[in-house]
Amino acid sequence: MSPRPLPELPILDALPALHAALAARSTAVLAAPPGAGKSTVVPLALLDAGWLRAGRIVMLEPRRVAARAVAERMAGTLGEESGVTVGYRTRTDTRVGRGTRIEVVTEGILTRMLQHDPALEGTACVIFDEFHERSLQADLGLALALDAQTQLRQDLRILIMSATLDAASLSRVLGDAPLVRSQGRMFPVRTIHLPAPSGRPDERPERRMPAVIGRALAEHEGDVLAFLPGAGEIRRTSESLSGLPGADALRIRSLYGELAPAEQDAALRADPDGRRKVVLATNVAETSLTIEGVRIVVDGGYERRPAFDPVSGMSRLELRRISQSSADQRRGRAGRTAPGVCYRLWSESTHASLAVHSPPEILDADLASLALELACWGTTDADTLHWIDPPPAAPLAQARELLVRLDAIDAGGRATELGRRMAALGLHPRLAHMALRSVPIGLTRAAAELAALLTERDPLRAQPDGRDPDLRLRLDVLHGAAAPPRMEVDRAALQRVRQSAGRIVRQLEGDAEVVSHRAAVPVSRDSVAVSEPDAAGVLLAFAYPDRIGMTREPGSGRYRLANGRGASLAAPSALARSELIVAAALDLGAREARIDLAAPLAAGLVERHFAPWIEARDVVEWDPRTEAVMARRQRRLGELALADARLAEADPGAIQAAMLRGVRMLGLAALPWTPALAQWRARVAFLREVEPDGGWPDVSDAALLATLESWLGPWLDGATRRADLAGLDLRGALHSLLDWRASQRLDELAPVQLAVPSGSRIAVDYTSGAPVLSVRLQEVFGLMETPRIAGGRVPVTMKLLSPARRPVQVTRDLASFWARGYADVRRDLRGRYPKHYWPEDPRQATPTRRVRPRGAG
Repeated sequence: MSPRPLPELPILDALPALHAALAARSTAVLAAPPGAGKSTVVPLALLDAGWLRAGRIVMLEPRRVAARAVAERMAGTLGEESGVTVGYRTRTDTRVGRGTRIEVVTEGILTRMLQHDPALEGTACVIFDEFHERSLQADLGLALALDAQTQLRQDLRILIMSATLDAASLSRVLGDAPLVRSQGRMFPVRTIHLPAPSGRPDERPERRMPAVIGRALAEHEGDVLAFLPGAGEIRRTSESLSGLPGADALRIRSLYGELAPAEQDAALRADPDGRRKVVLATNVAETSLTIEGVRIVVDGGYERRPAFDPVSGMSRLELRRISQSSADQRRGRAGRTAPGVCYRLWSESTHASLAVHSPPEILDADLASLALELACWGTTDADTLHWIDPPPAAPLAQARELLVRLDAIDAGGRATELGRRMAALGLHPRLAHMALRSVPIGLTRAAAELAALLTERDPLRAQPDGRDPDLRLRLDVLHGAAAPPRMEVDRAALQRVRQSAGRIVRQLEGDAEVVSHRAAVPVSRDSVAVSEPDAAGVLLAFAYPDRIGMTREPGSGRYRLANGRGASLAAPSALARSELIVAAALDLGAREARIDLAAPLAAGLVERHFAPWIEARDVVEWDPRTEAVMARRQRRLGELALADARLAEADPGAIQAAMLRGVRMLGLAALPWTPALAQWRARVAFLREVEPDGGWPDVSDAALLATLESWLGPWLDGATRRADLAGLDLRGALHSLLDWRASQRLDELAPVQLAVPSGSRIAVDYTSGAPVLSVRLQEVFGLMETPRIAGGRVPVTMKLLSPARRPVQVTRDLASFWARGYADVRRDLRGRYPKHYWPEDPRQATPTRRVRPRGAG
């Protein structure tokens, strides 16, 4: 067989090495820069490989737009229509015939093929194109394909192709797979950096884009490809461009994944009337696609990426700076066919600070779909598969918890029959669960429409502050109603929603269990268990049981969700009057989530349709507001109390535990401390410091609060509120910390009182740390040395007082005071207290509690 004619592209030079690599090894890596022709030449070149025999090639193309365009370009090279030798499969469109040898598929399609036939019978080679994008499904598809290759098909070839990825590192991860490089060919591209005006570094890219596009058109020849984060920015930029002088001479095209194929084709081809073209695109245009006539790239420098928070179980689309590799990919689009220019709306210093590569999606995505696919593959431990980057543990655990709740997997992580049916639908597990649960209640069409609304672009556009989050408005528009005030219908988006809903209905009609149920239980209007106004809420609750929300205050628009998170409606809506809602789209905020799409839920339907998820629970907890133990019997859906009544006979142990939580919240100061108990605690602390190994308990605030259960709990019988603490036997509770022997040693080593020469017994104060003996000076005349405690190891601090009990000296060395300081103190005290007894030699004097000792002159 003569070699197939192939386009004269740079990748041709790498084909001999690639053929040799795949003939010798089952896995290879091809690194080729943009424009080399890897996507459209390599699959055709491999058709003549000896190892292929009669097998087919399946090539994964991450984006639907690129999958169709690449397949049609290869088919055109062969002089055929797509669907003959080369075809494609996407979620929305399929062109494949019986003789098709090359199938270009999108990510979900490859996963379904592997799950349906793990050995991929009839497939000789799987190609992962544009792998540098590192999408979640590409990583999953590679892990499953490598597992199939290891376990079932050692002859299956796997080829990974990339433009900007660190191919050498990828080759090492894949067991030193052969690495083939193509030098490629790109015309020179001049880069012009246009940083934002001073003081506005984060200005929205679409605000500057029209002016920069106008400048580029004036300064350079060729068509313009401008990169923007999403469809909204594209729409606003298009509207602004249409108002510029000379706009009539331009053809403004949009390019993003949700557009109809005809609109995508118009963006890719040269204008038939010869007008200059401005293509406003998302990052779908970064790779694989060839857009005829482009000589100018204007890059806004941003993209939207989903970020998942495993704590809340919510995702949000984040506007992020692109990586340097993405910027290089975009820049390269200007040099595909001729020298070009790239305008970057950021500074060179900002460019140097960008991440080198975009992070793999698997590291910060919702892993629910991945977890379900792994379960269907028979893998309960993700670590047993070969990953470039393994799925992170916390989000994967979160995903599995959700799947257990949706009955998609069992407690051991194995897929249930329902879970396998959910996976086969190709929807997110939440939406697949909703679709399958809709069948018995006769709401299949409504479920398909809701699933389509939540996967496609919103068909309602809103004016500023005019967006209503009520999903029922979208359903009404879908059924022909006019747009609500301050909103307008996006006809293209509406058509896509209708097409997607029809496709989901057809998928459900292909489910054997659905067909069987309908045959056994024909659904009639009379048998429908849910009325039309209530349908949206109950269906959404099947998908988002953790996002059922209960109002915090009627009419406020603020809700507490079943997962414990707070959330509020993104805009004023009649939904705020609903006691219960289901939040379908949430944007995770710092304090509480913003509800972007939701529907009301009738309270009676919760009990009817979600009984397995409702649990009766006796709640005994401390109420900080009333400072008392609250004992209630509740019916709870997650963190929501659907019913709440006073519990007459609460478990005493639960009451005690709640009371202890209350004491911790109130602090130890809420206990009935007396001066004597404060001294007891200080004495124990003193001895613990003196004798670190003496077995004395830790009676610090932190230790006592940490051990409340052991020393305070047994003394709380009957206590249910703060006021009851006043009658607590705190002395008994504290003294229980010491046994009889320790109590005796406490009195012996840290006495409460000390006798002084006057005969008085003076209390020792331990609360200031060091023990202090505050005594009138006259009562210690004749005392030669400072008293010592703790078995003679510690001298007390003597605070010597005047007759009026004011301190005149503080010392721990009484002998030194008598010898050196007493004379000055005596002189002062004699002047102030002339009637009192102030002997010249206190060591020989008689101590007294009176003004003068008896018999003294």
